[in-house]
Amino acid sequence: MTTLKNDTFLRALLKQPVEYTPVWLMRQAGRYLAEYNETRARAGDFLSLCKNPGFATEVTLQPLARFPLDAAILFSDILTIPDAMGLGLYFSQGEGPMFERPLREEKEIRALKVPDPGQELRYVMDAVAEIRKALDNRVPLIGFSGSPFTLACYMVEGRGGTEFREIKTMLYQRPELLHHILDVNAKAVTAYLNAQIESGAQTVMIFDTWGGALSHAAYKEFSLRYIQQIVSGLKREQDGVRIPSIVFTKGGGLWLEAIADIGCDAVGLDWTIDIGDARRRVGDKVALQGNLDPSVLFASPEVITAEVEKILASYGDGSGHVFNLGHGISQFTPPESAAALVEAVHTLSRKFHSVSV
Repeated sequence: MTTLKNDTFLRALLKQPVEYTPVWLMRQAGRYLAEYNETRARAGDFLSLCKNPGFATEVTLQPLARFPLDAAILFSDILTIPDAMGLGLYFSQGEGPMFERPLREEKEIRALKVPDPGQELRYVMDAVAEIRKALDNRVPLIGFSGSPFTLACYMVEGRGGTEFREIKTMLYQRPELLHHILDVNAKAVTAYLNAQIESGAQTVMIFDTWGGALSHAAYKEFSLRYIQQIVSGLKREQDGVRIPSIVFTKGGGLWLEAIADIGCDAVGLDWTIDIGDARRRVGDKVALQGNLDPSVLFASPEVITAEVEKILASYGDGSGHVFNLGHGISQFTPPESAAALVEAVHTLSRKFHSVSV
């Protein structure tokens, strides 16, 4: 295996010494970039963009051409797994993702099958392999999936942006049915992420976007339990190289210690928690990723720099911090603001890392 030209991101995840704090952005390949919109127009629609490895490679690399980011993230969607299960994913203009056949009947739920990543999700593995080749060991590639509970929200509700009435009714009224969905999803996500690792992903991340909508007890029973099942089943090495894992629950600050205990290498933070407080709470158990409010990027470069400084200073000296937004970058973000963020992180963070690498 050829050595990475920039492995700062991987070293930070493993809490090894780094010269500066690495940075990447959730949803860094997206609609805020004109070149992304041009490629998406050529693809025809969002799903065609995701399912064509050539287009997926093109848009994955676009932000790296603009900004000196320390990692690339596979361009895909968290809903590829339920789509491969036959639920009929489609995107309605202005409505976001929707499913033609949401899970409501017990018979349909009991019939759920784990898709074969090498068959139904082959296009994702082809994209991972193509992106790795195109990156030419410039920076590491992140693979990802949605969490079992987050996937289940879409699978049961049939769409995003809901009040979770259908899935929470199932959770309290028929918990055994939801547990069945979550168990199938956990097995599917484990197989999916391991296939991404085998295809070339150098880190994997689990996005638990809707875990924060659960009560304290329900989060541990219906979300974290299944994320832990995945983490324990992940490949820890590929070709003799360590593969770190990141878990991100939006709104999950209450459960930070519990998340840090499941065996992942890093915990993602949204912007509602102070990263210095988070570091004190988890100690040396995990690295931390985050956690600038994405709305800061609508402010001036001076404000962006000041807010970056606050987070870096709050985390303090030493490795174990990957700078990121607290959630995905908005489609309305000026690209110049993303550039100012990356520059500020790279410049201001060096004083917090005294060890020469």
